[in-house]
Amino acid sequence: MDLKNVASLTFFLPEMILSVTILLLIVLDLIARNKRSLALVAFVGCAGALLATFDLYSAAPGWLFHRMIVLDNFSLFFKVFTMAATLLCIWMALGSDEIKLVHQGEFYTLLLTCALGMFFMASSSNLLMAYLSLEMVSLMSYVLTGFLPHNRRSSEAALKYLIYGGVASGTMIYGMSWIFGMTGSLDYAAIQTALGETGYSSAAMFIAFVFILAGFGYKIVFVPFHMWSPDVYQGAPTPFTAFLSVASNAAGMAIMIRFFYPGVSRMLPGGEWTTLAGVEWPQVLLLLSMITMTVGNLCALNQRNVKRLLAYSGIAHAGYMMMGLAILTNEGLAAVLFYAVVYLIMNVGAFLVVGMIANVTGDEDIESYRGLAWRGAIVPAVCMAVFLFSLTGLPPFAGFIGKFFLFSAVLKLGGAFAVLAVVAALNSAVSLYYYAKIVKTMFLDLPNPEDKTVSVAVNDYTLLLPLAVLTVVLGLYFSPLVQYTSQSLRFFVK
Repeated sequence: MDLKNVASLTFFLPEMILSVTILLLIVLDLIARNKRSLALVAFVGCAGALLATFDLYSAAPGWLFHRMIVLDNFSLFFKVFTMAATLLCIWMALGSDEIKLVHQGEFYTLLLTCALGMFFMASSSNLLMAYLSLEMVSLMSYVLTGFLPHNRRSSEAALKYLIYGGVASGTMIYGMSWIFGMTGSLDYAAIQTALGETGYSSAAMFIAFVFILAGFGYKIVFVPFHMWSPDVYQGAPTPFTAFLSVASNAAGMAIMIRFFYPGVSRMLPGGEWTTLAGVEWPQVLLLLSMITMTVGNLCALNQRNVKRLLAYSGIAHAGYMMMGLAILTNEGLAAVLFYAVVYLIMNVGAFLVVGMIANVTGDEDIESYRGLAWRGAIVPAVCMAVFLFSLTGLPPFAGFIGKFFLFSAVLKLGGAFAVLAVVAALNSAVSLYYYAKIVKTMFLDLPNPEDKTVSVAVNDYTLLLPLAVLTVVLGLYFSPLVQYTSQSLRFFVK
């Protein structure tokens, strides 16, 4: 299926629903007196887009809009993922004191626009579309990061984010220009065909891939493109930090997989993938994966601010997920998709507790969690322990199953990849220290007389408890999610 513009609109319903919701929010923001009602509009719009995305699973895969975007199970998976993250962020924002201080109509409008850009990132089948969608997401992210009024930390984070993002985007589009010069096309399928039929300089192609990897790496947050992450996580409003930590990373993974797998690699009959001759990019990813998870975990050890700690934790988890990309198998890719879903649940849950405690104490340092279980917040403390132990990868939680699938896919290849699995296991052991430090503070440290009693809104419980239960359930019964992620690897590559 290769459709033109008008015919493509039939399969563009989720994006159209989001676009209409964004325009509606802009208008309602001008006339609505109760700004909290705008959250309901945004929530309903996202739910409608999610249902429309599920409906597209019955459609035939193919190219849309003159081969600019592609409709297949892989793109639909990340659209569902993005909408789930957006809905959770909106739910979090309803109970956040930070969001009450900002222009809520603008916040939800920018958030949905960011989600719309992630839709395009997941379905881009053209380098130009990939670049434009990534820039769309980045611009919205810069604004949302600095959205807290009269907050110097938020403004500083947005400026750093902008500078790093500008450099990464410029580097990426320079690499894309090299690809265009060597192949004469920006279309992924045409690039693969051209590289298979004509001679090219392996050195030039490798340099182009490294430049492009810089742009993708900035979204995924792997070393050395990670330095913006801790400041942005700490300075941004907590609901958007949660969204950024999962949705932005997942969208970066989607655009990277789409380019490096069906774009410039070929699938063999047995389900394995092979790279272009002379361009060994998996070895680069293997090395970056080990460095990223190690730097992330080591830097997290001495953090006192929980949001910064989770930022470095996110860098480490990006390194874990990159393992699945480096091994060139569908099993590795399926493990990445599974881990992304699990990471969404447990990381959003952790940030939800951070926001709940910050609402009461006005502080995000680990000291503010002292004796939390004995200050009227036993349920949030237990849930936070569940999320943190799951992030570590301890059974019987979902994080253990996610890491098990990643490690299993890597160990099956043996050789240098066995070293990668050993490094990842050692890093998981290191991460237990700083995750357990928070748990120890919540349960074993006695509160001081001046520590405030923590009262949690009912709205927060309606989100916190399901996330904690899911973290446990997916650690025990995970076969439906495994089946869904495996089916999501159906790329349209004709």
